[in-house]
Amino acid sequence: MGQLKLENTCKSFGTVDVIRDVNLDVQDGEFCVFVGPSGCGKSTLLRMIAGLEDISSGDILIDGQVVNAVPPSQREIAMVFQSYALYPHLNVRDNMGLGLKQAGHPKAQIAEAVKRAGDMLDLAKYLDRRPGELSGGQRQRVAIGRAIVRKPKLFLFDEPLSNLDAALRVQTRIEIANLHRELGATMVYVTHDQVEAMTLADRIVVLRDGRIEQVGAPMELYNNPANEFVAGFIGSPKMNFLNASALGAPGKSVGVRPEHISLSTNGEGIEGRVSHVEHLGGETLVYVNADPHGLVTVRLFGEHSYAVSDQVVMRPDMARAFHFDDTGQRLHPAPA
Repeated sequence: MGQLKLENTCKSFGTVDVIRDVNLDVQDGEFCVFVGPSGCGKSTLLRMIAGLEDISSGDILIDGQVVNAVPPSQREIAMVFQSYALYPHLNVRDNMGLGLKQAGHPKAQIAEAVKRAGDMLDLAKYLDRRPGELSGGQRQRVAIGRAIVRKPKLFLFDEPLSNLDAALRVQTRIEIANLHRELGATMVYVTHDQVEAMTLADRIVVLRDGRIEQVGAPMELYNNPANEFVAGFIGSPKMNFLNASALGAPGKSVGVRPEHISLSTNGEGIEGRVSHVEHLGGETLVYVNADPHGLVTVRLFGEHSYAVSDQVVMRPDMARAFHFDDTGQRLHPAPA
C-alpha cells in the first residue's frame, strides 16, 4: 500500500506563504509528477511529504494515517535527491545496503535485497566499485537502488535527472518508467522539465506560486488545459498566444500550438518575417515575427528550406485553438 493524501496543506516561512491550501489524492501504485517553474513550491511540497519540512497547517496522510508529527525515518518513504548523496568511502553494495544495515536487518537479507536491486538496475558488475569510479548515470542508479532495497510505501524523487546530460536523461527516464512498472510502487516525482512530466506521469500536478493549477493525465492537460498558464507550460515547444482582437476573436489571447500552424510564402493569413530557423532533422522550427502577435513558433515536420528574413504567411488551425480571457482563464466552450 502507498496511498498519499494532502488535506488543506500549507507551509509558511514567517509571513511568506510558499504552499497554499493544497489538496491532493495519490492512489496506490500511481506515478504522480509535480511540475512547475522554479520557485513554485514543488520541492518544498515533496520535502513536507518526506517529513524534512514541517507543515504550517493541514494534514498529510499515508495509507490513511496522519503523519504530520511522524519523523522521516518512520514514514516508510525513500527519497532520491538531485545530488546522489552517496558515501564516497563505501562501495556500491554498502551504499545500497546501508539503510537496512542501520535498521538491524540480517546480513543475508541485506545481501539478497542489494542483489535484486543491482540486477534490476544493471549494477551487478559495479557492486564493488566506489561512487568516484562510476559515471553520473550509474551513481544515480545506485541512489535509486538504495531506495528500492528499503521497499518503501512511497518513492519520492526530487529532480533526479538534473545533473545528467541529455542522452543519459532519456536513458534514465526510461529506466525509471520501467522500474515503476516492475515494482508497481507509488512514486511522487518533482521536475521543472515538462517533457519528463509528460513521459513519466500517470497524473501531472501543475503548480504555480504554491497552488495547484490543474491535475490530470498528461494528454488531458495537453488537450484540455484549464488556463493560460497550464496551456503555456505543458507542451514543447510551448504554445503561442496570439492577439485575440487582431484575429477578430473574443477574449484577450488565442492559444495555438506550434504544430497547429501551417506556413507558406503566399496566400491569406498572418503575415510575418522569419527571425530564426532550427533544423532538427525530423522537424523544423521556424520563429516568425508577426505584429501584433510577437514572436510565433511554427513546428513543421521534416526538412524545410525557410531562411531568416523570408516573408511568410501563417495559418493557425482555429478549430484546435484555445481562447483565454483577461485573467488567463480559458473560455468554455471555445467561441465558434
